[in-house]
Amino acid sequence: FTPTMSSEGNAVATPTVDLEELKTRISALAESIVLLKSSSGEVDKDAIATAVNALLDAKRTFAKNNGGVGVDGKPWEEPMTKSQKKKADKAKKAAEAAAAAAGGGGGGGDAIKPNEANASKKAAKKAEKNAKKAAIKVTAKEGGSAAATKGAPAAAAKKPTTAIPSNRPAMTKSKLRPNQISFNPNVSLSNRPVVALTTAILTNSIIDYELISDHMRSGCALGLPSGNGEVSGDLAMARFIAKQEGGVSFLGGTSDEESAMMDQWVDYASALSKFGLARRALATQRTLDSILVAGTYVIGHSLTLADVALFASLGFPSSDESLAEIAAILPSGCPTLRWLGMISDHPAVREATQLAMGVAKNDEVQLENGASMDPLLSGMSYLEGATSGCVTTRFPPEPSGYLHVGHAKAVLLNDYYARRYKGRLVVRFDDTNPSKEKDEYQTSIVEDLGKIGVKPDVITFTSDYFETIKNYALWMIENGLAYMDDTPQEQMQKERMDRQNSKHRDQLPTEALEYFTLMCSGKEDGKPWCLRAKLDMQSDNGTLRDPVLYRQNTTPHHRSGTKYKAYPTYDLACPIVDSIEGVTHALRTTEYDDRNAQFQWVQKTLGLRRVRIQTFARMNFMYTVMSKRKLAWFVETGRVTGWDDPRFPTVRGVSRRGIDIDALKRFMCSQGASRRIVNMEWSKFWAENKKEIDKRAKRFMAIDKDDHVALTVTNGGEGMEFLSTDYLPKDPSFGKRLVRIGKKVLLEKVDTEGMEVGENIVLIRWGVINLTKVEGGLEGFFVPDGDVKAAKRKISWLADVPENIPVILTEFDNLLSKEKLEEDDKFEDFINPDTQAESEVIGDVGLKTLKEHDIIQLERRGFYRVDRPYVNEGKKLMLFMIPDGKKKAMSGLVGKIAHR
Repeated sequence: FTPTMSSEGNAVATPTVDLEELKTRISALAESIVLLKSSSGEVDKDAIATAVNALLDAKRTFAKNNGGVGVDGKPWEEPMTKSQKKKADKAKKAAEAAAAAAGGGGGGGDAIKPNEANASKKAAKKAEKNAKKAAIKVTAKEGGSAAATKGAPAAAAKKPTTAIPSNRPAMTKSKLRPNQISFNPNVSLSNRPVVALTTAILTNSIIDYELISDHMRSGCALGLPSGNGEVSGDLAMARFIAKQEGGVSFLGGTSDEESAMMDQWVDYASALSKFGLARRALATQRTLDSILVAGTYVIGHSLTLADVALFASLGFPSSDESLAEIAAILPSGCPTLRWLGMISDHPAVREATQLAMGVAKNDEVQLENGASMDPLLSGMSYLEGATSGCVTTRFPPEPSGYLHVGHAKAVLLNDYYARRYKGRLVVRFDDTNPSKEKDEYQTSIVEDLGKIGVKPDVITFTSDYFETIKNYALWMIENGLAYMDDTPQEQMQKERMDRQNSKHRDQLPTEALEYFTLMCSGKEDGKPWCLRAKLDMQSDNGTLRDPVLYRQNTTPHHRSGTKYKAYPTYDLACPIVDSIEGVTHALRTTEYDDRNAQFQWVQKTLGLRRVRIQTFARMNFMYTVMSKRKLAWFVETGRVTGWDDPRFPTVRGVSRRGIDIDALKRFMCSQGASRRIVNMEWSKFWAENKKEIDKRAKRFMAIDKDDHVALTVTNGGEGMEFLSTDYLPKDPSFGKRLVRIGKKVLLEKVDTEGMEVGENIVLIRWGVINLTKVEGGLEGFFVPDGDVKAAKRKISWLADVPENIPVILTEFDNLLSKEKLEEDDKFEDFINPDTQAESEVIGDVGLKTLKEHDIIQLERRGFYRVDRPYVNEGKKLMLFMIPDGKKKAMSGLVGKIAHR
């Protein structure tokens, strides 16, 4: 199909610039500059500069489309500033003077000596060289090509075209590294490389490109993979990316006719962009309606560069707002409007929009009206290219141990992003090593995820894909991309360190297949063999030196039993299953940075959909080990009660210690996706927890069983009186509790030191007591309207009544005595001998109502979690102290272990 010229001249197959219209525009711009300069008021220098630049652009466009001839009928030359002209004239005069000197003085002057003549020639050459440099600088600064001289267009026309050799040096030096895409973050969406980005997404290569924000760049550019220069312009970049990544169908096909058809549409789109939106929209509609009435796309039966280029010429209306603006211009229900809606909803177009608008990594675009996302939590960053409803994250734990707080950070980040972007969270058990895995661990992980409030959308297993992964491994062998190796492990490690090829690296595929079958059979002869990828043994990245992909393991699998005798490594299985399960963003800790290239190699080599990798720092804590092996040692040697010991950094351990789920989430997200690895202090962790539990921890009182003193309140009643007080003074909505009062009251001994006769003290929640006796036992009387604020001592107390209950308080300390273990340290040498202490107190009768996991505050002692409710005198109430992040206790009531 060849589009025809409309009556308005705005819908042509191979559009050209309307020179007459451009002449009129140039004239109007010149007049506007005159008017601005002659204004009676203050001269608007910015407006003049804008108009001058627009005039130069219009003149440059005219000459470009008029065979190099300007609007004045003369060959176009890039204009110079006064300083540039001055430098050029000076260089020219110097060259002329040097040339005259080199040619002799003439007339009756003395003859120039040979040495002087040579020096003059050198000076002339130097001056000429400087003049050329000055001209080049002028051109480069103005953004044009070399200044044309008279007759230059004709000379250029005669110049024969030749293929540029691949090893030819770059004409201009590029600041961009290979595969970097750079553009200005302050220009409109239509002036960003949206076509190039869409092309990279559609050709499954967007992962290979790095987006760079450059405020100084006027256009957009792509650093060539060879490092030999750059490609500028959105459409030129898109064409290059499509050719580079094998996107033949995206470019319309392979034949000359198909290429010509594509070129005419791209040229048409480029020409349309020079007009206003209304004219562009109507021209596009009149041209496309007859094609789209019976078709879905502009060319063929799939999305091509023609569709994306035309869409971009209309401003890339990927949001509801921008699309509505065009819909208001076009006839309702026209085929072009349907086409626009389809393109704007295309996932690649939406992702390209997000990438283009988020290049500075401080913004994201809302594509749907009224579908705003929650603001990012402090510490979190945007997911690159993420759009609402199109994000899938995954958490792939190995069922070989219990989850610890490091795992909790990983899963909570994945869950946060999945929920924020209205996407999916996949929890996938990486069960590729049957020697370490147990159903017990798998069950515990699911339970622990529930403890921290994570509900995955789906739970899967890598073992579900064993057959698929095996078929990919066979394909790699058949295509010479992997080989079988029986080199002993230590020798293999040495060869990889020395960058020495294995003796089997050049193995024939048929031979490799035989050994692969032997390995998978489970026979003893197959045990030494493993499958290795054929990558690059000379790579500076050690993980790319032919990593192991498959190995034999005859241990029965906890799910598949004895069906398989060989299993894929994580490095092979993870990129395959991530792609198959639709994962869009793989969040990995920085310790995997070197392996990211390996991950991408597997996906690209196997032709799988690529997955973005976003890295974050893993969580380390002082005085703590996170290794499953080391934690298991504590369990096996009886130094802790189990994996749920409150001293353990496991999810079960910190939950039993008293962590609040909301506080845990907030703390982990506050650490965010930062790549900076730090050794975190537990005090910060518990301080965040205290903020949350302080809002709902009901207040009670308890007095030390041994170190207490009795106070006689002479007017305190017979012990049958009660007073009503709030469970939570800051929030009365939590209700009230009854507190027994009486003549005999128990006080903490430490609180009574230094008391004097006549002193007023405050019994918290009751009131003021005036002391009448100190020696030989404390006595005093209740002052009904006493001044609570005036009293210095405000102390906890308990009526001495039979209904009080015994309570055991348990405190914990760090398992290690050293803040941070060095690489050569043996953790066994730094075991803290005193990590748990118990004390018994007398508790308020109201403590009988508490249930397991309740969190309370014993006033002036601290926060506690109920580990065991009160049953009877034989099974006393057991409370675990919850750290509050402070280095000192909240009162003089210090415990038996350092307050942490």
